Amino acid sequence: MIEILKLNDLDTTKDQKLRQILQRTSGLTDEIITRTQAIVSGVKQGGDEALLDYTARFDGVQLTPETMPAPRELIEELAAQVDAELLAAMREAIANIRFYHQHQLTKSWEIERENGVRLGQRVSPLEIVGLYVPGGKAAYPSTLMMNAIPAQVAGVERIVVVTPPAQFSQAPIIAATLKELGLFEVYLVGGAQAVAALAYGTATIPRVDKIVGPGNQFVAAAKKLVYGDVDIDSIAGPSEIVVIADDTARPDFIAADLLSQAEHSEDAAAILVTNSEALAAKVQAEVIRQTETLPRRAIIEKSLADFGALIVVESLDAACTLVNRLAAEHVEVMTADNEATAAQIKHAGAIFIGDYSAESVGDYFAGTNHVLPTGGTARFSSALGVYDFLKRTSLIRYTKDEMQRTAHSIDLIAQAEGLQAHARAATIRLEAESN
Repeated sequence: MIEILKLNDLDTTKDQKLRQILQRTSGLTDEIITRTQAIVSGVKQGGDEALLDYTARFDGVQLTPETMPAPRELIEELAAQVDAELLAAMREAIANIRFYHQHQLTKSWEIERENGVRLGQRVSPLEIVGLYVPGGKAAYPSTLMMNAIPAQVAGVERIVVVTPPAQFSQAPIIAATLKELGLFEVYLVGGAQAVAALAYGTATIPRVDKIVGPGNQFVAAAKKLVYGDVDIDSIAGPSEIVVIADDTARPDFIAADLLSQAEHSEDAAAILVTNSEALAAKVQAEVIRQTETLPRRAIIEKSLADFGALIVVESLDAACTLVNRLAAEHVEVMTADNEATAAQIKHAGAIFIGDYSAESVGDYFAGTNHVLPTGGTARFSSALGVYDFLKRTSLIRYTKDEMQRTAHSIDLIAQAEGLQAHARAATIRLEAESN
């Protein structure tokens, strides 16, 4: 049962249920980090041999360097098994995602200042990116699209895909997505060992510049451990949704949207914040009714009991304040004045405005990216996008005249920092002119 909470004080530390929700973790315990560190170090030192050993041990699949790459013929054979209507829907989703992300492209620029000094910034794509596609009980083609398409729009030349071997042949939809995206460099390895292979390279798998894509706790731990040697997207936590609504909203819509996140996992969070106690009661009844027909009912009920809440506050202003403190991955707005309410939301991974902007629209079809900050990190993080696959290089073109004018100032600052060689690099150019 999802409970109704009445809050007169917005101090989130005072309510036990809110503390429980806010204190959810990624599950990366010291034990998992230690076990993962051994795997990462093993692959870093042992290359293909260690990678294949871990694959046999953890996945029960015997591979060789020759059988690690998935043949293009296999990808196309599996892709051919996917229903034509589903393929058509995927193609439209791909087009929508590509269209949206094309608007995120930024250009190189230069400006000219006095004395002929020119400054600028060169924007260029990463050369090679690793994309982790999880196995497990379900296949997520949408996540594959969300990670690959921004990289392609950014101009990344080489995208290397890794995915657990046992599940690959059982999920034709993943092969179909790879084919539609033109991704054919696929290696049938998964887990922490695959992340390590991407980070440090082996004889078979190339070292990449960045690793993106979700996975289990060991994959997340491996990404955390290799960060710094390679870039990563993020360490994703459990999914979450917060709906802010007043008495004009439809209880059945709200309930359906809360359930769409609760079915992700037992530690997902689904929260309504409203100024209407009557609406909270109606949503509670709808949640109970709709849950009865859902296949993942057991997961949903556990999620809602532990991390779900219908929170009643005094006003919509108070609701917005609380929503900003939660800084959730997904925020939905269903009020009499949606635009005014949405304008008050400062911290959210994505904001879905209006009765028909369901969170699942963003997950699959609108074109916005569904790889979003979780666990309150929307206070300082953003959705995955084209900019995550671009790097910016500063350009400096100084003139002789400007160096002569500024060398003394550079000398003073460098000397203040105790860096005499820095100072000398400027003043030597003055001496050269006087000789």
